[in-house]
Amino acid sequence: MLEELKRRVYEANMELYKRNLVVYTFGNASGIDRERGIVAIKPSGVDYTALSPERIVLVDLKGTQVEGDLNPSSDTKTHCRLYREWKEIGGIVHTHSRYATAWAQAKRTLPCLGTTHADYFYGEVPCTEVIGDRAIEKDYEEETGVQIVNAFAGIDYRFVKAALVACHGPFVWGADAAEAVYLSVMLEEVAMTGFFTALLDPKSTGIKQSLLDKHYLRKHGKESYYGQSKES
Repeated sequence: MLEELKRRVYEANMELYKRNLVVYTFGNASGIDRERGIVAIKPSGVDYTALSPERIVLVDLKGTQVEGDLNPSSDTKTHCRLYREWKEIGGIVHTHSRYATAWAQAKRTLPCLGTTHADYFYGEVPCTEVIGDRAIEKDYEEETGVQIVNAFAGIDYRFVKAALVACHGPFVWGADAAEAVYLSVMLEEVAMTGFFTALLDPKSTGIKQSLLDKHYLRKHGKESYYGQSKES
């Protein structure tokens, strides 16, 4: 089972590279085996062209390495914090994708301006507060996870599966690593269209609630009807 987890996490990382969401050694994808409490994650500082399933590192939920010759990603404690806090997520992705990172560097929440955004995120994607010096000195990566969780006060992480870390970049999650990658692609797309919308009309307001509800729920609601039935 853990070998399969490592393979899926490897494939998720390579999909980030294929989709141009990462360059050189930027970013990372992880996945978790909830039954064993084991996280598989990209090794730190390893170029995607040199990555293989065997080089994926295993850690426990505290971030302690349990398998692998390479050091795990420097963002491992952030991933582990989110896995501990939010029990329904099975994969996490962190990138420095161009447009999403631009919003994060501007310390701006990504508003839901249209139906493309609403198809994937039920409302605005929050931006964290800028991390304080004490938190940086205490345990930077762990505290980054805390910043993300704090940004979701009053927001359901199951319906908005992404956050912008101020001055840093996006973290995205899903049922598994593959979904987290997919939503990272969608986040970058809506971050780009949001950027151009704000450029064309700085006074643009968010989508109205009824339209947000319609587009999100027709894909993700209990009575969703988008796509083909499982019997098809």
